[in-house]
Amino acid sequence: MGVTERRRIQRAFDARPDVVADALLDAVTAEIPAYRLLAPPQLAEVRAIASWALRRIVELWVDGGSLTAEDLARFRGVGAARALDGRPLPVVLRAYRVAATRSTDLVVAQGGGRLDVEDMLSLVRLWLASVDALSEAVYAGYAAASGRLAGDRERALRDLLDDLLTGRQTSPSALADRCRELDVTLPSRPCLLVAGPAGAEVPPAAVAPVLAALLPVAGGQAVLSGVRGGRLVAVLPGGAVLPGGTEAMAVAAAVGERGWRGCAVGGFPLAEVIRAYRLAVDALDLAPAHAFEGRPLLATGDAQVVALLAARPTARPADVVSSVLGGLVEPGAAHLLDGLGAFLATGSATAAAESLHLHPQTLRYRLRRVTALTGRDPRRPWDRLVLDVARTLAGFGPD
Repeated sequence: MGVTERRRIQRAFDARPDVVADALLDAVTAEIPAYRLLAPPQLAEVRAIASWALRRIVELWVDGGSLTAEDLARFRGVGAARALDGRPLPVVLRAYRVAATRSTDLVVAQGGGRLDVEDMLSLVRLWLASVDALSEAVYAGYAAASGRLAGDRERALRDLLDDLLTGRQTSPSALADRCRELDVTLPSRPCLLVAGPAGAEVPPAAVAPVLAALLPVAGGQAVLSGVRGGRLVAVLPGGAVLPGGTEAMAVAAAVGERGWRGCAVGGFPLAEVIRAYRLAVDALDLAPAHAFEGRPLLATGDAQVVALLAARPTARPADVVSSVLGGLVEPGAAHLLDGLGAFLATGSATAAAESLHLHPQTLRYRLRRVTALTGRDPRRPWDRLVLDVARTLAGFGPD
């Protein structure tokens, strides 16, 4: 029928925009379950875009044109908006295909049998070319916005770590809001790992493999991390500091397999990670080489003792006792602490057993229990020092 009939259909659609828009929205929500879950404002936006797209295609069909650069820019904007609200790209593109099919049905129905073969071929060709072009535009806008989002989020996560390590983020409520905005879950009492090659900076290429090795420790979640002062810093679950635990062993393996040295400090609320960071850095800077004998990773107790010996303001005697001795200060473990004290005083299990009127095997069993509970072997020079300092402080009482 040519241009005359096409214009008649165009005027009919312009006269009933709400009916046309509702028909397109119904088709999209019927075919794509994800769109049924959208909020009313989002559905209204889908309805408006679909209605505009149909009217624009009919206009081009009448005039014999194709989508312009301005039209494609609008579709790029739509793609960017869908990336921002998190709608999956395949679902978005399918919605346009569904709308195109329904639009063709509406045109045919409005034509009432008066459209000829050339009218329909022209419409189908236009829709095929338009869906192809608008899909590319939507994809381009979506990809660009996704890239910006990823960059912005990475930058925001780096800023969050910086603020934690410098003490700028001290309000628990503000910190919780910030984590919620970034969709990141952080432990309320984390383990802070600081690690790197002795006397050298962390190679940039080594960061990703170490973080991959730490993923099981973090329950498969991405680890808040960064390189500070030439060392890798990572916020891990608090269980990573438990002596002999699988998480602590996994962290030690991730550090030791690369020949690095590290310090894992825990026991502080997330908002006080600055203290953990200062303890870990001081421990790595000041601990003697033999502190790492047989192990690549210092623990909270090591860092506390180093801070105490170096007269750092982060040192707290009560924290030294709790982080080194743990359950050994409980009344039920007094016999273990006594056995440790006797061994430290005499230097041998036999002499310690004699001083306590015990069989040597009994004393050795108690020392094995001390090692199991604290992760420290009193026969090693550094562990011996750390245990002796903590036990001495415990004897001073809570004050």
